[in-house]
Amino acid sequence: MKIGSTPIHSIQHPVAKEKSVSLFVKREDLNHEHISGNKLRKLKYNLSYAKDHHFDTLLTFGGAFSNHIYATAAAGKANGFRTIGVIRGDEHLPLNPTLQFAKDNGMELHYMDRSSYRLKNSGTVLNELNSLFGDFYLIPEGGTNELAIQGCVEILNEEELNFDYYGLSVGTGGTIAGIIQGLNGKQNVIGFSALKGNFLEAEINNLFRQFNLPNHQNWHLNDDYHFGGYAKAPPELMQFIAAMEKDHQLPLDPVYTGKALFGLLDMITKDAFPKGSKLLFIHTGGLQGRSGFGL
Repeated sequence: MKIGSTPIHSIQHPVAKEKSVSLFVKREDLNHEHISGNKLRKLKYNLSYAKDHHFDTLLTFGGAFSNHIYATAAAGKANGFRTIGVIRGDEHLPLNPTLQFAKDNGMELHYMDRSSYRLKNSGTVLNELNSLFGDFYLIPEGGTNELAIQGCVEILNEEELNFDYYGLSVGTGGTIAGIIQGLNGKQNVIGFSALKGNFLEAEINNLFRQFNLPNHQNWHLNDDYHFGGYAKAPPELMQFIAAMEKDHQLPLDPVYTGKALFGLLDMITKDAFPKGSKLLFIHTGGLQGRSGFGL
């Protein structure tokens, strides 16, 4: 898949002006209508590998509102793959917009109870899925693997390496790992965890070890802005998202990008960045998830 460059927009936010920093957003959400943001980057080399090795079926995992499930279904249809989505939990009808879109794009939905789902990477579960569906190319939950990181390295081009700080949302760690590799130890990267708990930093470090990648020390993970946990969206967050869309024409989602940009702006308020700093917020897409929150 060829992926064009995505625009960078200046955000004239009062907080940034007051604190004398420059805030920009890279609109990765505009790189594709359905396979948008980091999902397009993560799938790029996985689909190439699957084609080159003559797989005709993609199988992956996700929750009922998963951006990754949504994107994999669209990518599979566009590239001639059969797709199977193993969904955590029970089926609920009518299907929500995410799963309905996946089904409309030809994805076969297979529901798995939560106890089995926790063992989804075990040989026993994978053998059962192989017996059910035949040979398949496995893409991990969230899409994060070595090929996904390779794709995320390409989010920033050479002209976009001149910012002082880069901020983005973190779910499974693949996107931030790619950004860190792409910057090659330069500048500073701040990841905002969408999940409650302090385990994500260890998972990102494990990605570097697992795939023998250099672990540059120019990044840190901020887990102060999860708003109560994954997919939790209290009124304060929803009001912020509405204001960013109204005042800056910037659509955000409540699961990932809304929390991350809220966090970045709050850090600016608290003087976390020197005056004159240039900050780039990387919009990682996921806007399809807005429908589940009435946006």
